[in-house]
Amino acid sequence: MNQTTASVASLTVHEHIALIRLTNPPVNALSAAVRQGLLVAIQQAHADPRVHAVVITGSGHNFIAGADIREFGLPPQEPSLPDLCETIEASPQLVIAAIHGAALGGGLEMALSAHYRIASENAKLGLPEVTLGLLPGAGGTQRTPRLIGAEAALDLMLSGRQIGTKEALRMGLIDHVATSDDIAVEGIAYARSLLGDGAAVRRTSELTQALSDRAAQQAAINTARTGAQKKRGLLSPLKIIDCVQAALDLPFAQGLAIERDLFTQCLNSPQRTGLVHAFFAEREVAKAPETQTSQPRPFQHVGVIGGGTMGAGIAVSLLDAGLVVTMIERDDAALDLGRSRVVKVYDGQIKKGRMTEAGQSAVLARFHGSTTYDALVDADIVIEAVFEDMNVKKAVFAELDRVCKKGAVLATNTSYLNINEIARSVSRPGDVVGLHFFSPANIMKLLEIVVPEHVSADVVATGFALAKRLKKVPVRAGVCDGFIGNRILAVYRQAADHMVEDGASPYEIDQMARDFGYPMGPYEMSDLAGGDIGWATRKRRAATRDPRARYVHIADQLCERGWFGQKTGRGWYLYPEGSRTGQRDPEVEALVAQERAKAGVTPRHFTPEQLQRRYLAAMVNEGAKVVAEGIALRPLDVDVTLVHGYGFPRHRGGPMKYADMVGLPHILADIQTFAKEDPLFWQPAPLLIKLVAEGQTFDSLNKQ
Repeated sequence: MNQTTASVASLTVHEHIALIRLTNPPVNALSAAVRQGLLVAIQQAHADPRVHAVVITGSGHNFIAGADIREFGLPPQEPSLPDLCETIEASPQLVIAAIHGAALGGGLEMALSAHYRIASENAKLGLPEVTLGLLPGAGGTQRTPRLIGAEAALDLMLSGRQIGTKEALRMGLIDHVATSDDIAVEGIAYARSLLGDGAAVRRTSELTQALSDRAAQQAAINTARTGAQKKRGLLSPLKIIDCVQAALDLPFAQGLAIERDLFTQCLNSPQRTGLVHAFFAEREVAKAPETQTSQPRPFQHVGVIGGGTMGAGIAVSLLDAGLVVTMIERDDAALDLGRSRVVKVYDGQIKKGRMTEAGQSAVLARFHGSTTYDALVDADIVIEAVFEDMNVKKAVFAELDRVCKKGAVLATNTSYLNINEIARSVSRPGDVVGLHFFSPANIMKLLEIVVPEHVSADVVATGFALAKRLKKVPVRAGVCDGFIGNRILAVYRQAADHMVEDGASPYEIDQMARDFGYPMGPYEMSDLAGGDIGWATRKRRAATRDPRARYVHIADQLCERGWFGQKTGRGWYLYPEGSRTGQRDPEVEALVAQERAKAGVTPRHFTPEQLQRRYLAAMVNEGAKVVAEGIALRPLDVDVTLVHGYGFPRHRGGPMKYADMVGLPHILADIQTFAKEDPLFWQPAPLLIKLVAEGQTFDSLNKQ
């Protein structure tokens, strides 16, 4: 080990109370060295006749924030965390966990094995293993329900959420709240109080009260199971529920054995592989070259041009981050409408009990509006969110060039247009960057930071700093039509359209996507977003479309009829009386049949597997081209973009990780087979061919 036992776990005795302080910066993660050091310290305390109670706490700002991610994928080292927890719980001396900051995952499991728990007011407790496709595997699924009951335990473990001290005390997860910030002193004082009261050793594994109403506990488990079964095939939530069922039905030792078996199943699952990849990828995307070499420009006042759905969503996101926002619209009526969209979001928060009226007033005090660009004279960043038309955007940037102060960042929210052309239209191209938000902008986590050819590095770094301030996941993208996400979307949507014209139903394709793990299929998504948006893009691209390329007219025919989706009551689906849930439309099926006949297509049957293989192969192939062209820095940037912006199931890691897990030779073989029908559309990406020839994976490019 790199760390010595003494350096990670110090033991001092204070009048019959042993204080064990863990030190593993920055968050006291449970590395092998920390586990070994804690075990030695516990054994030393046990052997010391002076010691009547043991207090375990962390140094720095945290108790224990969970496993050490640096050890992910490495062979396990002794002592294991389950064994360590059992040693702590079996102690004949009182053991008190003194918690401050984060007590997450294995850190909370260790605290649960103590006999009593005290926490400072800033503590955050949680069992987030489900987010990595795992379950609490050190007794957490057995001790937690015994302490707080099945319903509360399942809520913690299935959501992966963090709770504060007040909620933890209310549910019984902790026993006492510290009154000062010095958790070591507070822990010792609490231990002395317990000893003075004659408190007995209280082993969580032996508690029965929280599970005594068996009918109520079983009802909570049944409800959780029904909910988990709707989570598109996720493995670990159902395994967590099985463990809690074991806690209700079986003695602790047998429950632990079941937990260990189900933990191993999760550990060996492809879902765990995908979720761990997503976990690391989301951290890596923040490490763009510009963020390593430049400091962001300071910002506090942000302008938003346009108060439509996107502009209002961006404004809310900025306000939520504590920034001052000025919205610009063309006239008072449009500005009032934009303001009403912002206010509506906060009205909804008040109705849900997430905000008070006073809180809303405080937020809106930072929100200003104007019909003149001169109101942006002091803005540090300005984000344009107007109609997707190059001339309109250039006109906006001409005004920004005129009024904005030197050093202000000028950002466009364009989804497709050439940002190099926009930047060249102003006198300060180095200040222009793309900030592509996804709708609804105040909810969607993805932010594509699009890097034009002449932008200054500190402007790009500012984009990443803004994303961090907004709690969004930033992905660096190069300039091309559609950047990373929309460019790939256009291709796999084309593949879907081809399959529809060849004989598949759009409803079959949507079902395939949902079965794969998407929240909705491409045609459901089109109806939600509005079919007219894609129609406008197709018309814009018509002049540059390869005349040899296959073109399916079905979507255009829907739009010609004014069937744009949910907002018009029908699109690919019918939405009777404003319903959000679509119904199959016989007229759409008839229109599809007519278009097949026009194209001279004899319809054929596709199995769900055949639909999936074409859909995913098109996505992966275009992703490989995007990486090879430098539009995405690495395959993991494609993965994060598709997961956070396009609904790709997180437990599959992203399309490039999914391709690695399926096997790149299989993906390439599929593409080469499909190319026999349409060699222009199914051109294998040279990067994919190269990786297969070299026996490499996309993941090998993430490590360069």
